[in-house]
Amino acid sequence: MKETQISDCYKIDLPKINAENDSALSVIEKDIIPFECKRVFYLYNVPDKAKRGVHAHKELIQFLIPISGSFDVILKDSQNEQKISLTRPNEGLLIKPGIWSELENFSEGAVCLVLASDTYDEADYIRNYTDFLMFKK
Repeated sequence: MKETQISDCYKIDLPKINAENDSALSVIEKDIIPFECKRVFYLYNVPDKAKRGVHAHKELIQFLIPISGSFDVILKDSQNEQKISLTRPNEGLLIKPGIWSELENFSEGAVCLVLASDTYDEADYIRNYTDFLMFKK
């Protein structure tokens, strides 16, 4: 599998508002991400060397934000692979349906916020990579 940009997955910079006391605020409003958010969850206390995700979705769109710390996202579309590092709380990664994703290399104290286009539905998950390759054919 060659490393190349995965189509339909890309980083989005979030507005960053700096305050007088060196603090910052970022906002996510309806015009920033290209879907209606119906679920929010977050990953934290991920053990060293652990992977999260390790699946694809048939229809769900996700937007991942490194609220604290950093982590890497490996994206696969059955022919290509791309590694994206998320390191700033004012950036996020849009992952479209039909893309295999694995989150790894979490820094200590990292928190990954996920905005999802729908509520939880186990039937939307593809958890086996061989099944994913069949889905992509």
